[in-house]
Amino acid sequence: MPAIVACYKWVPDEEGIRIGDDRSVDISRARWEIGSFDRSAIEAAVQATEASGWTPVTLTYGGEGVEKSLKDALSRGPEKGYWVASDQQDQADGRATSKVLAAAAHTLDDVRLVVCAEGASDTYARQVGPRLGVCLGWPAVTSVLSFELGEDSATVVRKLEDTLQTVEVQLPCVLCVLPEGFEPRVPGLKAIMAANRKPKERIDAADLGADEAPLAERVSLEGFAMARKNLVIAEDDPAVAARELVAALHKEGVLS
Repeated sequence: MPAIVACYKWVPDEEGIRIGDDRSVDISRARWEIGSFDRSAIEAAVQATEASGWTPVTLTYGGEGVEKSLKDALSRGPEKGYWVASDQQDQADGRATSKVLAAAAHTLDDVRLVVCAEGASDTYARQVGPRLGVCLGWPAVTSVLSFELGEDSATVVRKLEDTLQTVEVQLPCVLCVLPEGFEPRVPGLKAIMAANRKPKERIDAADLGADEAPLAERVSLEGFAMARKNLVIAEDDPAVAARELVAALHKEGVLS
């Protein structure tokens, strides 16, 4: 049976991230989870297999802590979870990640479709999906709002800035999906319990022979501080104050 692979990333929960007064970033108290955008990628793969009868599986890449993500991923509908284990993932950029995922996908049987999020929840660099297509030698389609699978091709609706575009792409291919097109399901207790019994497979990155060396290196990380413009309207008459406020908003381009 053909397989659909949903790729995902294990990331710190945004609510647990703390930004210090010096803009330092502290993730020590953040719990880790499957990225919110990646949960939509898993949902897209599961929906597609429900319509096609193909087999949904998941694929992720990371250190020892990532193993605990497999149960959550499988509770969302896939039949098997693959984990490429490596302690180099923390330094990996989009190039390295796509090479590793492509090497892993090549070891799986009869993969006809790989689904990724449009971008990762932590960086949103939007690099892995298109690069994965290049590494696999498959066409890649980004900004995917919906799609239907045929025998040898997929009909894909893309959401662009001010329009929808429908394209047909040959299989196998890589699709990068938008979260608004695929609302992730919330696993129930039965699905969570069933996930414990589903097969999980560890793949050592060293065995794949993929180049994990990044070309981009993170040299610093700090929180973003937005400089807000404060406007004080010293006017007792509410009508006059309202007119001055509207005029100021027009001037700043907030109102047109």
